[in-house]
Amino acid sequence: MESIIILIFVIGYLSITLEHPLKLDKTVPALIMASLIWAVLAIGFVNGWFDVINTEEQAFSFLTGGELAMEGFEGTLLHHLGKTAEILIFLIGAMTIVEIIDLHRGFEVLKSAVKTKSKRKLLWIIGILAFILSAIIDNLTATIVLITLLRKLIHRREDRIWYAAMVVIAANAGGAWSPIGDVTTTMLWIAKKVSAAGLIEYVVIPSIVSFALPFIVASYLPVFRGNVHVEVREDKEEGAILSSRTMLFLGLGMIVSVPVFKTLTHLPPYMGMMLALGVVWLVSEYIHPEEDFSRERRHLYSAHKALSRIEISSILFFLGILMAVAGLESLVYGVVNGEEVGTLRYLAEVLQSAIPNQDVVVILLGIISAIIDNVPLVAASIGMYDLPIDSVLWHFIAYSAGTGGSMLIIGSAAGVAAMGMERIDFIWYLKKITWLAFLGFISGAGTFLLIERVLFHNA
Repeated sequence: MESIIILIFVIGYLSITLEHPLKLDKTVPALIMASLIWAVLAIGFVNGWFDVINTEEQAFSFLTGGELAMEGFEGTLLHHLGKTAEILIFLIGAMTIVEIIDLHRGFEVLKSAVKTKSKRKLLWIIGILAFILSAIIDNLTATIVLITLLRKLIHRREDRIWYAAMVVIAANAGGAWSPIGDVTTTMLWIAKKVSAAGLIEYVVIPSIVSFALPFIVASYLPVFRGNVHVEVREDKEEGAILSSRTMLFLGLGMIVSVPVFKTLTHLPPYMGMMLALGVVWLVSEYIHPEEDFSRERRHLYSAHKALSRIEISSILFFLGILMAVAGLESLVYGVVNGEEVGTLRYLAEVLQSAIPNQDVVVILLGIISAIIDNVPLVAASIGMYDLPIDSVLWHFIAYSAGTGGSMLIIGSAAGVAAMGMERIDFIWYLKKITWLAFLGFISGAGTFLLIERVLFHNA
């Protein structure tokens, strides 16, 4: 019966990847897939066809546990919904702040600061910004900010999606060496598997390689030759206004404050993002964007309008994908060392037993993380290995899980955000960008192993 759930996931996943030829919004199969997986899981659980397991590796069987097991099932579902909601609330907050900045034309300030019209120079400017910003805030928020900026700089979508795709590579590489740059590095940091200093020390050089090499190669591609095509727009609404600079620095400053808030309070990042949104919203209510600002024009700069501009379909796509993967994670698929384990944990254990070399396993986990959400894979890795803090393996897992997702557009939160914002086609990304991302990933992995295993002989 377990194969039914896996089949639903495979069909749903294929439908997402083939959204362009099917002429079907990817949100539709994502939502249907998640709903069906949990529906089959619930029916099968009640009928005793299979068991479920929560994130604390506690398995529940309805046949032996009865009502108590049912409570465990409901608790598992609520837990995964809660974790998914954390990401969605964070995403909504970040996107709303970015939209408020955009309504006040804050990005016109950044746009005016970027003087170059050279496609190659612009590629490097955007890439370096993505790499650095993602380490300071996180790769998801950095991607949202930079794609919004790209919309101001490049009006032709055919050109812009190339830059957006390269932002995904740079943002994921930048997030891999920061404890707050990616959800997986944050998981390892919170679980006391890595320290902030250790993560930077071990992973920053491989991450730079993972970012720089694809950009060096991309610099010589025809699409990045010549100058950016500039459309002449006779639009009175163009250009910065009185509130542009204030809202830009306030908005970005509040986003940057989120990891600081998390460090000080030990609360999840979405709480900090809620505070950030509240402050930005408060200021936007009272600031005067124009000289002759009237009440009638207030709605043009309001947070309500910013909320109406958010891609809700992208949020729902996130919901579907994450809950579908959570369903797979919750399905008990096999037994390892006498204990029942979920599907993804079982996959990780099979890899580990089939391939004794841990480094190869971690590289494969990185590649798999492009297909399956890297969060449960890292969670499984945390449960698989009993090693002290700042062991080489933990840092290699952080690198692989962080950068491996760039190989597919739906392999990372940054990629999914870019896909939603720019309607990047899965097949297009697979053909045009995947090889660049793989080149960066495998080169960075090689650099990591060269430094740690060959030069320093760390175990």
